[in-house]
Amino acid sequence: MGRKGKFEHYTISSKYLKEEMTLKVYTPENYSPLYKYHFCIMQDGNDYFQMGRAATLSDQLHSAQEIENTIFIGIHYNDKYDRQDKYHPDGKKQGDYVNFLVREVVPLLDKELPGYSMGKGRTLAGDSLAGTLALMTAARFPNIFGNVIMQSPYVDAHVLEYIQSVSDLSSLTIYHTIGLQETDVKTTDGSTKNFLDPNLDLRRYLDNQPLSYIFHELDGGHTWGSWQQDLPRALRTMFTKEF
Repeated sequence: MGRKGKFEHYTISSKYLKEEMTLKVYTPENYSPLYKYHFCIMQDGNDYFQMGRAATLSDQLHSAQEIENTIFIGIHYNDKYDRQDKYHPDGKKQGDYVNFLVREVVPLLDKELPGYSMGKGRTLAGDSLAGTLALMTAARFPNIFGNVIMQSPYVDAHVLEYIQSVSDLSSLTIYHTIGLQETDVKTTDGSTKNFLDPNLDLRRYLDNQPLSYIFHELDGGHTWGSWQQDLPRALRTMFTKEF
């Protein structure tokens, strides 16, 4: 079955990351520069398109008129170690990657595609470490990224302290999930971590903040099997919102 939408690729020679970065962009059927579109910017981009079936979901949800006009943008990593460097809160490239998103990705998208050019028109999405990056970046730049989809984010004391230090989260909309079986997750450095309890700590904090916050517990582990099943609900939740 053919795609209803269309893939395009944009390349950024990032002065922050010192490498060529590719944006994989999926525009929906009947795309027109005469309309405005939400931007869903996905870290782990190839994973969201391949295992998350983001393009297929875009076709289905747009055809059924279940979501507003949305363009899906995927940004991928080179390997698991590069991913750790760019997405982890203590990663040696994390600051440069955030600069890349804010100062290179957003200006290119705003130039090339008809978006809303405001925070509520841009969503950062990610699973695991990519979800952590999405949360921390939006918390720091809420006027640029107004929405977050974070599926099973990595949460530690640093992440909790950072979010608790942010004086105003009220302009954000956050969709947050964690699997009930995520108590023994193997990480890139070879260690095993409990993702469930720190995520529940984060939930308790966000529940008491003046923001739009949606939380779901999933009956599953730290896998794309869980995240893919949850993604249709995440997209319906985030992109049926009226401004």
